Amino acid sequence: MRAVLSLGSNLGDRLAYLKSVIGFFGPAVVAVSSVYETKPWGVEDQPDFLNAVCIVDDPARDEWAWLRAGQELERRAGRVRELRWGPRTLDVDVVTVDGVRSDDPELLLPHPGTPERASVLIPWLEIDPAAVLPGHGSVRDLLAARPDSDRASVRLLQPFPR
Repeated sequence: MRAVLSLGSNLGDRLAYLKSVIGFFGPAVVAVSSVYETKPWGVEDQPDFLNAVCIVDDPARDEWAWLRAGQELERRAGRVRELRWGPRTLDVDVVTVDGVRSDDPELLLPHPGTPERASVLIPWLEIDPAAVLPGHGSVRDLLAARPDSDRASVRLLQPFPR
């Protein structure tokens, strides 16, 4: 199944953690956005994040397999969950998977925070200008509805290193 994954890191070698995701998924990676730097959301007293979005496609993986793979990558990065929205070595969120809707508390699809996060919308739009968030509409329209300050808080840093 085809999935959109949001990647974030604000501890340690942030770029290396993002690169580890792309390396792990290898040929399943269809597209990767540039790397963006963003102010923290939720808990603001922490280092800035590096963020990127990737589109992956693997007929052998369903939404649960994408979630488990992301969790495994977070575990390998030594992520410690001490504070909701707190600092982290690596965050891999499953944003959407082939239009699948899920209200399972462990895997909410589409990811519930997506419409309010320019840090996801901007990189996603970069790699898929026609992107649609199921149940919410076009990513372009969602981004246009965000406050200017939210959009301005997402700074293009560099192309994703290969």
